Amino acid sequence: MTALTLSTAAASGLRADAIVVGVAKGAKGPVVALGAESVDKAYDGKLASVLETLGASGGEGEVTKLPAPSGFKAPVVLAVGLGAVPEKDSAYDADTLRRAAGAAARALAGTKKAGFALPITDAADAGAVAEGALLGAYSFDAYKGNGKDTKAAKGKGKAEKAEGGKAPLAEVALLGAKPRDKAHKAAVERATAVTEELNRARDLINTPPNDLNPEAFAAVAGAAAKEHGVKVQVLDEKALAKGGFGGILGVGVGSDAPPRLVKLSYTSSKAKKHLAFVGKGITYDSGGISLKPAGHNETMKCDMSGAAAVFAAVISAARLGLEVNVTGWLALAENMPSGSATRPGDVLRMYSGKTVEVLNTDAEGRLVLADAITKASEDKPDAIVDVATLTGAMMMALGGRTFGIMANDDAFRTSVHEIAEEVGEPSWPMPLPEHLLKGMDSPTADIANMGERMGGGLVAGLFLREFVGEGITWAHLDIAGPAYNEAAPFGYTPKGGTGSAVRTLVRLAERTAAGDLG
Repeated sequence: MTALTLSTAAASGLRADAIVVGVAKGAKGPVVALGAESVDKAYDGKLASVLETLGASGGEGEVTKLPAPSGFKAPVVLAVGLGAVPEKDSAYDADTLRRAAGAAARALAGTKKAGFALPITDAADAGAVAEGALLGAYSFDAYKGNGKDTKAAKGKGKAEKAEGGKAPLAEVALLGAKPRDKAHKAAVERATAVTEELNRARDLINTPPNDLNPEAFAAVAGAAAKEHGVKVQVLDEKALAKGGFGGILGVGVGSDAPPRLVKLSYTSSKAKKHLAFVGKGITYDSGGISLKPAGHNETMKCDMSGAAAVFAAVISAARLGLEVNVTGWLALAENMPSGSATRPGDVLRMYSGKTVEVLNTDAEGRLVLADAITKASEDKPDAIVDVATLTGAMMMALGGRTFGIMANDDAFRTSVHEIAEEVGEPSWPMPLPEHLLKGMDSPTADIANMGERMGGGLVAGLFLREFVGEGITWAHLDIAGPAYNEAAPFGYTPKGGTGSAVRTLVRLAERTAAGDLG
């Protein structure tokens, strides 16, 4: 993990490999941003014109390196684009700072230390820059090189460096933050805790399924829970069978790696509210008997991203000492075809007692979630939020960077949406049209696991709603699009597992602890 410090040093005097400054896109060319005044002065006030000569515009995410001025201990200045200059009397929003810091950190891979002189006007800005830098510096190299280091599969983090590759930026020094200011220190400590857990979630998502089956995931979660004072309970295949968890068992029965249901419980003596987070944890999804075609199964190790997000959020809540009880449920299974696998046409009796006709074994996530949601409902939490890479239909609707939010309470859906946007996770509220329920009518069982093809993401949400306990507020986050980035890295988002929804869940827990939600 990249180290982070708050520094009172001047940019010119910091012993580092690079100094990072911000540059915005002005009406007449690049504009040097707040925080870089001393650097600009060392260029005789001509930093903006030098950058323009080098082709920089200040566009978001743009990175330009140039030799540092005479007298600087760092040899390089890196200018990162912030996008448009803010309107008069307004500052850069938090996610602009996160994205800029992330882009700079990525560009500095292979570097030991960099000073970040980005615009920091308050503690929130310091936290945003810290978060962006720590997320942007992430890399997953555990399986590269000589093959002797596969720490990620054991929950110990990534390898330091791939053979022949570049190690992540080793240290970030925030210039302009206030090391003795309690608010600044708290913001950076929070950013460090959340990003460490989010990056652990990324490690899990990126770990190959031959090293991360349900049992291995449960072991990683259990070890982290014990380290941070979180209670853990793991139901193995025998306990699941005894308890009647037909949905989880029905999905996992075709695999040699049996399923697990993991309960993580963080409690605070000062808590007045209780949140339950439920994560889909399909460690590999072949589609089962309804086999996915080639071209659709190569990245299906990421189908446990929802469980990874829930795991990271619960541990983050514990590390932050939030005054709210948070329970995480990880519904873990591997969906494989075999002679023992569930077939299309089979009927499963769920933990709730409802029967489900399985029309498509590749609609498996809703089956494991349904059992976990029913179980979570028994604790009577104030709200349940499930997170899942659930449907390709949601990707078709919202693209690869935005997740959909459905809920049984419009006000709660709005709150979750606002929180997601606040922390920089693009999302969109989606409806649950009642007429789509009829498409899941079954002549054989209480309900089918498939309905109308059009609006498939909404159908999945309606199916899950059937298993939420009476009177419990519930939201469903379909993160199928943003959970795994197959395109080039951008901002603080890497290629591969992203840790989508972790920051939304953590902020929801913080807001609930503060009494801001109901």
